Amino acid sequence: MFVGDLDKVVSLLLSLSGRLARVENALNSLEDGAPRTLTEKRKLLMRQHEDAKELKENLDRREQLVFAIMEVHLDAENLDDYRHFVKMKSALVIEQRKLDDKIKLGEEQLKCLTESLPPEQRPPLTR
Repeated sequence: MFVGDLDKVVSLLLSLSGRLARVENALNSLEDGAPRTLTEKRKLLMRQHEDAKELKENLDRREQLVFAIMEVHLDAENLDDYRHFVKMKSALVIEQRKLDDKIKLGEEQLKCLTESLPPEQRPPLTR
């Protein structure tokens, strides 16, 4: 249960951080007259991000409790394996998000490049 929650909280933090960054970039690119909806969205995302960080802090405390329980039931080697697994789980979720973002960006760039070609030079659609 802990590992599943870890996966969800890390994914939530990554998602909110990305969304917040995009909103802040949009706000920075606009002049002083940014739409009110955009500033409200930024405030909402900031609150949600703070809430998610609090969830992560609670999860970190829970991790210590789970580790203490695992320490009683596992030998040193399996305990090290468990610790490594938990550490790598978060790292892999982050890496997966980066790769997903790169794939999405590549697909968007490919679409724009394809649409910029004259119709007779466009490759046939495969999807």
